Amino acid sequence: MKGGLALAGTLAAPQVVLGQRGGGKIIKAVMSGDIPTYDPIWTTANQSAYHGVMVYDTLFGVDARQTPRPQMVGKYGLSDDKLTWTFELRDGLKFHNGTAVTSADVVASIRRWAARDGFGQHMLNYVRDISAKDENAFTIQLRERYGLVLDALAKTGTPLCFIMRKKEAETDPMQKIETIIGSGPFKFNLSETKPGTQYVYDKNPDYVPRNEPPSGIAGGKIVKVDRVIYINMPDAQTAVAAVQAGEIDFYESPPSDLLGQLSEDKNVKLQVLNHAGFIGIIRLNFLHPPFNNVKCRQAMLHIVKQIDYLEATIGNPKYYKSCASFFACGTPMENDANTGWSKTVPDYSKARQLLKEGGYDGRPVVLLQATNLFKNSAEILANEMRQAGINVQMEPMDWSNVVTRRAVKAPPDQGGWNIFITSAGATRISTPLDVIQQASGEKAWFGWPNDAKHEELRTKWALAEALEERQKIAREMQENAWNFVPHVWTGQSFSPAMMRSNINGVLPIPEVIPWWNVEKT
Repeated sequence: MKGGLALAGTLAAPQVVLGQRGGGKIIKAVMSGDIPTYDPIWTTANQSAYHGVMVYDTLFGVDARQTPRPQMVGKYGLSDDKLTWTFELRDGLKFHNGTAVTSADVVASIRRWAARDGFGQHMLNYVRDISAKDENAFTIQLRERYGLVLDALAKTGTPLCFIMRKKEAETDPMQKIETIIGSGPFKFNLSETKPGTQYVYDKNPDYVPRNEPPSGIAGGKIVKVDRVIYINMPDAQTAVAAVQAGEIDFYESPPSDLLGQLSEDKNVKLQVLNHAGFIGIIRLNFLHPPFNNVKCRQAMLHIVKQIDYLEATIGNPKYYKSCASFFACGTPMENDANTGWSKTVPDYSKARQLLKEGGYDGRPVVLLQATNLFKNSAEILANEMRQAGINVQMEPMDWSNVVTRRAVKAPPDQGGWNIFITSAGATRISTPLDVIQQASGEKAWFGWPNDAKHEELRTKWALAEALEERQKIAREMQENAWNFVPHVWTGQSFSPAMMRSNINGVLPIPEVIPWWNVEKT
């Protein structure tokens, strides 16, 4: 048994307040990192989305089959010419300060979300107007037919289209909101939250759930516990030990090398919550040398051997596989166009040749290394890059600081960066309209890739009416994408979460982890 497991019953760090409120059912959960910001629109970080689904609600949500279903919306419909959507809010929607949710709040929230989200930005290109008809009804008028409006409003890929008060929703989308008042099934308890240590969410007694059974992120959001506490516990061994000792109830990312032992512990259970899995991402910054040169980006394709990352970070082949598809594997858009490079990696000679053609001059390449996430991947990548002759400069920091620094566009030696490592759900990667799949320069996701052909193909894909047509366009897109190289994959994984055996009802939803429907017996 490893030393970490022997720590059961001893919460070494950090100092947390557990079960401080007498009575009631309390879930104590350790997620995969600290919450970098309470604004789930400003960032795509999953930890902020976890906070978001507790506090805020959405107009629509996808069910277990990824079909959009109404959530805050009651009646809705599309005009005969398919150019005007009309929506009515359902009865009983209230913000946590007691004020009613109105269509004015909704209109401002859609606009702020769409300014930050790739899917939303694309949809806005086809929107003539979004306006309130009265207190409870609003319309989305299209310039031309666009069949993905409900898909955009319902998606679980971050950022979700959360509905905020008009006052917060009118905040500049590039600025973080400071006041946290939603209408969701939990209320954020700011007074008992200790940033960096614990985040407290209490059941919202005024929330009116839908009548349908829960399915995906759709259906009735019925809360069956009184409080959920997110505990920031960076040390994985301590978190595992705390679950085994019954001091916490849930741990999102137990170390892969312990999964075999944990599967034999009758007091805990392992559950894969995202069956589509996650793709590991090496994101390249297009703004600065050397990756402002396409040859240098192409070199990275020939450096990264996915199996090394998967073995080091996941370990058990039951929970991972290599994947060269630009749209992730096991998804409707998966294809094998332009994936010849994946059969010969690592090919350092080819990488050196491309770096030379790209004019790489030996300058330091800044790699942001999150010390509490993807740490092993960063070390493997640095070693591979050095073998190809790249002068890697590792800059260790926790994930929250990576999230902040990745937004900096300054040169790497002035506070910017060249590479950061992250991951995203395969369902996000599978849609060309996700923000990660954008290549629209300054409007794109961090790294700011810019490729006009890619953007043309994204639009062509969105306007296609049949699955077969979209799959054909996806092949064209992949052929082009692995030429201009916005990022490189480190493989696809399906890691399970760890929870006490008396925790039931955790809904398997890609990208977010909700706490409605969960019971603690």
